Amino acid sequence: MLKLTKKADYGLMALKYLAEHPETVALSAKDIADAYGIPAQLLAKILQKLTKSGLLKSHAGMNGGYALSRDAREISAYEVIHAIDGPFFITSCTKGTKGCELTPSCTIKEPLARVNETIAGVLKSISIQDLSDHEHPAGPAEKSSPLVSLTH
Repeated sequence: MLKLTKKADYGLMALKYLAEHPETVALSAKDIADAYGIPAQLLAKILQKLTKSGLLKSHAGMNGGYALSRDAREISAYEVIHAIDGPFFITSCTKGTKGCELTPSCTIKEPLARVNETIAGVLKSISIQDLSDHEHPAGPAEKSSPLVSLTH
């Protein structure tokens, strides 16, 4: 089964939360973590990574926190997952320049590469705004992914 990593899941949830609160200039990692019942320290590290990748803006100071760097319609789920977990591959044979020893006889590399491209395409087509449009109550019990389950 393909499934999102917890870090990617939390990152998507955080951006969704920020998109749902555009009236607030900046929200702290604690505000977001409390809304979903997720570990604040882990979320803070994830938000720092998303800031470094340019998906979030960080505001320092007493009323500091995080805000989306672009409109929620312009940020894709793929960008968030890529920023947190790196390149997306459903199988190890498609990553890197190092070839697999089974390449000459492998009959599944190309079909799996197409599956990988299709999944990446779907994730690229889902914006943070799309996730926000599907309202679910947020609370400690709600920790499931806002997307399909994908791991890499």
